[in-house]
Amino acid sequence: MGNLASQILRIPISRTWPLVDGGKFPAKAFENEVIEFGAVAFREGHDQIAVDLLLTNPNSITTRISLKEGSPGLDQWVAKVQLNQVGTWSYQVSAWDDRYHTWLHNTEVKLQAGVDEELMMLEGISLLEQLAEVSPAATKKKFIAISKVLADEALSATERLEKALAQDLTALAEANPIRFLENLSDPAQVYCERKLAGSGAWYEFFPRSEGAKKNKDGSWVSGTFKTAQKSLARVKEMGFDVLYMPPIHPIGHAHRKGPNNTLVAGANDPGSPWAIGNEAGGHDTIHPDLGTEKDFKDFINAAAKLDIEIAMDLALQAAPDHPWVKTNPEFFTTRADGSIAYAENPPKKYQDIYPINFDNDPEGIYQEVLRVVTKWISLGVKIFRVDNPHTKPVSFWQRLIAEINSKNPEVIFLAEAFTRPAMMHALGKAGFQQSYCYFAWRNSKTELVEYLNELANDSADFFRPSLWVNTPDILTQYLQFGGKPAFKIRATIAATAGSTWGMYAGFELYESVARAGAEENIDSEKYEYKSRDFQAAEKSGQSLAPYVALLNQIRRENPALGQLRNLTTHWSDDQEILVFSKTLAAEHNGGKENTILVVVNTDPHSVRETMVHLNLAALGVTGEFKALDLISGDKFEWGEHNFVRLDSFTQPAHILRVEK
Repeated sequence: MGNLASQILRIPISRTWPLVDGGKFPAKAFENEVIEFGAVAFREGHDQIAVDLLLTNPNSITTRISLKEGSPGLDQWVAKVQLNQVGTWSYQVSAWDDRYHTWLHNTEVKLQAGVDEELMMLEGISLLEQLAEVSPAATKKKFIAISKVLADEALSATERLEKALAQDLTALAEANPIRFLENLSDPAQVYCERKLAGSGAWYEFFPRSEGAKKNKDGSWVSGTFKTAQKSLARVKEMGFDVLYMPPIHPIGHAHRKGPNNTLVAGANDPGSPWAIGNEAGGHDTIHPDLGTEKDFKDFINAAAKLDIEIAMDLALQAAPDHPWVKTNPEFFTTRADGSIAYAENPPKKYQDIYPINFDNDPEGIYQEVLRVVTKWISLGVKIFRVDNPHTKPVSFWQRLIAEINSKNPEVIFLAEAFTRPAMMHALGKAGFQQSYCYFAWRNSKTELVEYLNELANDSADFFRPSLWVNTPDILTQYLQFGGKPAFKIRATIAATAGSTWGMYAGFELYESVARAGAEENIDSEKYEYKSRDFQAAEKSGQSLAPYVALLNQIRRENPALGQLRNLTTHWSDDQEILVFSKTLAAEHNGGKENTILVVVNTDPHSVRETMVHLNLAALGVTGEFKALDLISGDKFEWGEHNFVRLDSFTQPAHILRVEK
């Protein structure tokens, strides 16, 4: 027989988690996130084992946590642990021969059967003597005293055991064990990042549109960082934590796109912010129309006073006018005719954008991007939304994020990667703290149940989803044809099912008219200024903003909704009634359990009536319970089976807090 690839030890530990690709990458966590640690461990025969988690925090302090048996018959041992410190954690699993509980179990069985009674007392005395030998003096005295109880032949064996247990023998033995035959798993890492890396609410607007004015001749005066400061109050009132802005750099002139992505731009058309660079500068420069670097810093500081962080766009591409085209032509692809290749996805052509070629001068490109990112960090930026990272080498991102985070661990990178799952997951493993995901296109109950379970369970160790209801590029058919109920439904699900969610300006105004043949708004803000009267819409009752503010308030007041891995889906008899819950145990929430149950009609066109069937154990209840609807204020008494009626035109959802 050939050599074994891995030796099986006396008490096997065949699997531990969380573990990403066998430990090649650290598992992800964020501050105060509750994650499950576990292992599969077992032994031969019927003797019992104990399994512990040895968890080491970023300060190198190790805590031993007892794992409890999980699913019956599967030899799983688990514990839910809340990581409360940013940094790298490590863990191992310890499995050992638990001779005390083996003796206790065998003794109870034999005394009940009336066999080997004195023998079991002698074995107990021998075990307690062993425990006493390795215990501190005070504990040693307790073990010796209890062993004398087991030796008291004036009492029956059953009475001796009962008297010994009444003196807290089990607690004493568990606190002072001898770990016979101990086996340790290989060490693994969990990287815990700040809370906003995994839990928050994002809003997007174009600063050039905030405060923009249209002249009588049809030309526009651009909004600036100074005028956009006034819009921060709107973002704050809706309860968002992060404001993301598309690129704020100079925009190319050559092949500038006009309204609705036309190939001809007028003299006053601002162009797409993603066509970066002109004679005024490139990625390290602010568009002159928006203001100065001082204006930008003032904008960041004004946002910070409202507890809002600014997320900046990092789009590694260039307009034909970008300074790089002259100073570093090797950054691009030169075709056989000597021209520089522009972006294209045949038959679509994007002549206003030159992609970066990461193979011509990889080190030069890396150092330049590092310089650019470092500059914006120095101006106060802590979050970068990265445009199309899946079109750049994953190895590039792994190196860049690692170097940035080694000096600035607070910096967050969000991947705008709507692409194949393997690439999206690889970007997460490479270091991206968050990623856009397929949520926008998962609209039916069946689709959502499958996808939400995948996000909360299958990929949560390495992929943090950000659930966006819309973007400047995404206006789904569900929103185009679902009317106002569709907007309320999608916001409800995103804000409660995801630990992070986001929306782009205009969503609160129910903007739903698409450009013909496209899945984006007509008169897209990507190519022109957009003037919106948010106040008038709210005064007339035509704004979703108050409801969005309520959703974010519910999130703040119910920390269970800020968790990623705690989602449980429940059953309803209707094909469009989605039911899920999130629970945060009292030990992880200041002594008070927080359980939220969401029931939502995913059909924006109808009234739905059905029975909802709940997994009461997942809700932490055993029978009937009281529930408060956090949307309407109504109170209910529910149980395992409940009738619901949800009208998508009035209130398409219940967000229920379980009251115990």
